Amino acid sequence: MNILFRIALIFSRLPLKMLYLFSDLIFFVLYYMVGYRKKVVLENLKNSFPEKPVHEIRRIHKDFFKNFSDYLVETFKSFTISSHELRVRVQHINQDVFRDAKKEGKNVILLAGHVFNWEWLTALAKIIPQENSFPVYRKVQSRFWEEKMKSIRNRFGNQSLEAREVIRHIFRNPNDGNSVYMFVADQTPHYSEVTYGLNFLNQKTPAFVGYDKLSTRMELAFIYCDMKKVGRGYYQVNYYRIYPESERFQEYEVVKQFHKLLENTIDRRPDNYLWSHRRWKYQSAIKIMNEKIPIGNE
Repeated sequence: MNILFRIALIFSRLPLKMLYLFSDLIFFVLYYMVGYRKKVVLENLKNSFPEKPVHEIRRIHKDFFKNFSDYLVETFKSFTISSHELRVRVQHINQDVFRDAKKEGKNVILLAGHVFNWEWLTALAKIIPQENSFPVYRKVQSRFWEEKMKSIRNRFGNQSLEAREVIRHIFRNPNDGNSVYMFVADQTPHYSEVTYGLNFLNQKTPAFVGYDKLSTRMELAFIYCDMKKVGRGYYQVNYYRIYPESERFQEYEVVKQFHKLLENTIDRRPDNYLWSHRRWKYQSAIKIMNEKIPIGNE
């Protein structure tokens, strides 16, 4: 494992222009030779966009694998990329929402989707006024690679938290506007943990709801990350505050609004979303189904 990691570090130090040559090779191998999860991606796209013609689905399908290959080499680059280069490559727009939360004395729950390249959001800690930044992650089977991925996320002053410990941490941490918790919030809950589902991308979708429990118990600032790929290796992130429709958040309201905002992001650039996971495999486990996602912050 150590040898593989040292090779990854050497690979990471190459300039991105050179790494994208490897990305082109990875794309060719995955798409034309190995066929990595091509059927899964195609099925997910067809079910999500039943109104789109076959030729457009196939174009999105192919473009996804190009973006996915870029994501892989960009993740390797994350081991050594400087904060200055990330500031150039990722433009963060509407940072006032973080300053407002700080003034209000409310910690921030940052909600992102699996939109490329979410791994590069970690440099946000160097920009925002909050002193503490906690990316939330899920454990992987390999302890070695889990530690290495944590090292990526803990660069730039972050303090990674495992998903099972984050809720307890939030309740114990002073809610004073000095902390940001970064959730990739469209995770698929384990079959045994599925409770709530909604209509997302034209499909019954089991929803991760851990952060929703916080919205009805604490005065927190919920912020959505609208990430957009504007060029190869360049991204733009718009931040939007999620507000309750009445005086306080109701149960599952934040989950509904997050998924609606994420759906809008995906509709604009569907090839930039992670389609290779079996996100809808636990539909039968849904116990509470919300049939319609409210307009919310559109």
